[in-house]
Amino acid sequence: MQIDSPTLELTKQLISRQSVTPKDDGCQQLMTDRLVKAGFNIQPLPFEDVDNFWAIRGESGPILCFAGHTDVVPSGPESSWQSPPFEPTVKDGVLTGRGAADMKGSLAAMVVAVENYVASNPNHPGRIAFLITSDEEGIAANGTVKVVEWLKQQNTIPEYCLVGEPSSSEKCGDTIKNGRRGSLGCKLRVIGKQGHVAYPHLADNPIHNVAPALAELASTEWDRGNDFFPATSFQISNINGGTGATNVIPGELDIVFNFRFSTEVTEQQLRETTEAILNKYQLNYEIDWHLSGQPFLTAEGELVDAAVSAVKQVTGLDTLLSTAGGTSDGRFIAPMGTQVVELGPVNATIHQINECVAVADLDRLTAIYESLLENLFK
Repeated sequence: MQIDSPTLELTKQLISRQSVTPKDDGCQQLMTDRLVKAGFNIQPLPFEDVDNFWAIRGESGPILCFAGHTDVVPSGPESSWQSPPFEPTVKDGVLTGRGAADMKGSLAAMVVAVENYVASNPNHPGRIAFLITSDEEGIAANGTVKVVEWLKQQNTIPEYCLVGEPSSSEKCGDTIKNGRRGSLGCKLRVIGKQGHVAYPHLADNPIHNVAPALAELASTEWDRGNDFFPATSFQISNINGGTGATNVIPGELDIVFNFRFSTEVTEQQLRETTEAILNKYQLNYEIDWHLSGQPFLTAEGELVDAAVSAVKQVTGLDTLLSTAGGTSDGRFIAPMGTQVVELGPVNATIHQINECVAVADLDRLTAIYESLLENLFK
């Protein structure tokens, strides 16, 4: 009978906890029990219904923080899974279970890599830390953002942070995220006057009124991107209006849209240009903006170099630096002045039915993290 590697064993234990956001369901206790044995000081940091912790080892020097989340998205209909989503199952070298790739496999690899590194380097230079939350897949109001506020109060600012998000595209380590686009969301309500479709002169149709403005917003070139970021994109995700009757002109129209923006444009510029276009068409509207995160970029430097070298040493791959994809908790950490990269397993099945990760990649990822530590703390 084949014995599970330490990383596979811990990943299975984490998957078995039904930590649907914002629940942690004992995942963090599994991690902290092991980190205490490795010489870490643990600071639980619960905020409202969210469990978080900060762990640190070492007395002085630069801090490398491993960051991640124990919460997962809901499984969806369990009957659609090839095996129960919270019963980790290995078949043909693949581990299936909710969170296998996003991101319980990364969490296990972090813990085991640090255990290995500390065992070989008990008096290592610098400091190693963990920032773990159970509020990344949800509203992200009481997780990493609150821990960052606490760290600032303690005057503890990590120089480096590795987020274990599943960054890889086809092979483990083939892509490192060294930045992310900003995300600016908007809820727009266009106000008209309800009436009968046969008497349009007695009504004011908000759908008709806003259509030219939406067309202009969709065709606007916000910027052209740069060497690190694609051009800013504007996307409408929801439009809702009408009473359900076919003979009624609606009195209101609700629209939801989002900007994913580069460092070439600011949040304020996006808001001002959008509202100028809406005003140009003399619309009666209400608008509610929500900034999920500013764009950030970690240029080539100590952390990027250490991560790229670690991937090369373990896998032989020449990794690609990328800022593509959605947001991550790196958006809360980078504004501290911390160098941030995201490095994790293949992301092909995240948030899907039958989410999975190659068993061999768990051990590769562990080796990459351990090599990164060695490269950074020479």
